[in-house]
Parts: sequence; C-alpha cells; structure tokens
Amino acid sequence: MTAFFETLSIRVYYEDTDHGGVVYYANYLKFMERARSEFLRSAGLELDTIDDQFGVLFAVTEANVRYHKPAVFNDLLTVESSISCLRGARITFKQCIYRQQNHILLTDADIHLACISRGGKVSRIPAPVANCLKNHLNP
Repeated sequence: MTAFFETLSIRVYYEDTDHGGVVYYANYLKFMERARSEFLRSAGLELDTIDDQFGVLFAVTEANVRYHKPAVFNDLLTVESSISCLRGARITFKQCIYRQQNHILLTDADIHLACISRGGKVSRIPAPVANCLKNHLNP
C-alpha cells in the first residue's frame, strides 16, 4: 500500500481575514473541507456520485484543530490531506496547512467524519467506496 497525500493550493483573500488581515480561525476549516473534496476526487470518488449511487453522505463529527501561526492576507497556502483511519462508518483525515513561501506549518487537524444515510442515521461506508479509500490509507 502506497502512502497517498493530496495537496491543494489556496490564496488568502481579504474576505478570509479579520480586520487585522489575519485569517479568521473558522476559515481554516473551510480550506480543509475543500481539500478533502479534492482528495476524494483525486482518489476517483465524487461526493455527489456517492450520494446518488449509495444514498450516503459524510458529516464531520469531530474537528481537533491546532493553530500554530497565522495565515495573512495574500498568503498562498498548501493544504495537505491524508486518511489516517478508515473503519466501519468512520474516516479520519489528517490535514495540515502550510505557507507555501517557506513551508511553515500554520495549522494542523484531525477531522473525523461519519458516513450517514440521507435520513441522518449512521451507515457503513459502502464497500466500493471503502475499497477505494483503503488504497489511499496512510497507516
């Protein structure tokens, strides 16, 4: 099994910052959400297709975020994503955000997702999706 990481570049716009030009803390979660979607896309999975074919969605159940240094207006960021755990109905992503200019770690997080039915009940990750994700798991 080969380690799989996906990276996404994001520019910090004025709308992402507070009055002082520093990225508002909750926006890091938005950057990570985009990066998880791109991770799945790179793995050959589309969230809308998973919903259409299997009737399931992924919902964040826990976000453990550590803020090390601030990102500021006009920074170019790299969001690095990998799957650290895949079990039953759960996926855990490890995500790190770096400033591209000097590769300094700004934020890292463990994001826990649950697979749920459209009705909101916990559901096992469909076998074809789980099999695809197993090929992208970083133990």
